Amino acid sequence: MRALPASLVLVAGAGRLPELVADSLDRAGRPFRILAIRGFAERAMRARAEASVDLLDIAGVLAILKAWGPVSVVPAGGVSRPNPAAILNAGAALRNRDALKAIAGGGDDRLLRGALALLEENGHGVVGVHEVAPDLLSPEGVMGRHAPDAAARESIATGRALLGALAPYDVGQAAVVAAQRAVAVEGPEGTDRMLARARALGRKPFGLGAPQSGTVLVKVAKAGQDLRVDLPAIGPRTVAAAAAAGCAGLAIQAGFTLIIDRPATVAAADRAGLFLVGLGTDA
Repeated sequence: MRALPASLVLVAGAGRLPELVADSLDRAGRPFRILAIRGFAERAMRARAEASVDLLDIAGVLAILKAWGPVSVVPAGGVSRPNPAAILNAGAALRNRDALKAIAGGGDDRLLRGALALLEENGHGVVGVHEVAPDLLSPEGVMGRHAPDAAARESIATGRALLGALAPYDVGQAAVVAAQRAVAVEGPEGTDRMLARARALGRKPFGLGAPQSGTVLVKVAKAGQDLRVDLPAIGPRTVAAAAAAGCAGLAIQAGFTLIIDRPATVAAADRAGLFLVGLGTDA
């Protein structure tokens, strides 16, 4: 792992992840500042932030970082579903239209790489959550009371091969697999909605019947994915959605998958009778 920079700025988007990263940095005794994305950052992060900025106000972001810098930025949290406060400043989009054009277009990977390049061109490094808060990542092996059986292990192998083959096409990081059959593959909608689709596909008339034995959610980082901004992640909500979709368990890539609130996630899997396993490189 590369040496971490002295000056860190946690850019806080939506969800619990920014708070968990901040807590991890606090435990490690690492100083950092928080820049909250207005309309996305949760109340706890807004209260701790030294500054807030509109999502589309690129000039404003760069001005703040310049005043604090040079710094290395740690992006954390989602910015994909804006609430009204996130889009009030239409003027920011107008002022920054040239920069927005430069980084927009194409899939998520292109957009993310463009945003990173813009920061780096202005003298700021970008580091990932996995580099500053490795304690939030999945360990290798079985977590909780349940382990995958032979049918589940076959599905896991199929899922890993499938996602590896699809990686160059900028699709999602997850799939629901039963034996050698792909039930659903994640697209732009995200893991939870993909699981809802898998649940709908598996429904029988009048709710009768059972999912195919060994149905598993497999989630791994895409080959070539920039992990600084797009680590795979699961949490208690993912476990609930997997259970509703008829999955026997979840298989995630150890060392490359964030577990949002690991104790609660493992407890949710145990209650639902699902296994949760971290996959090593040779699994």
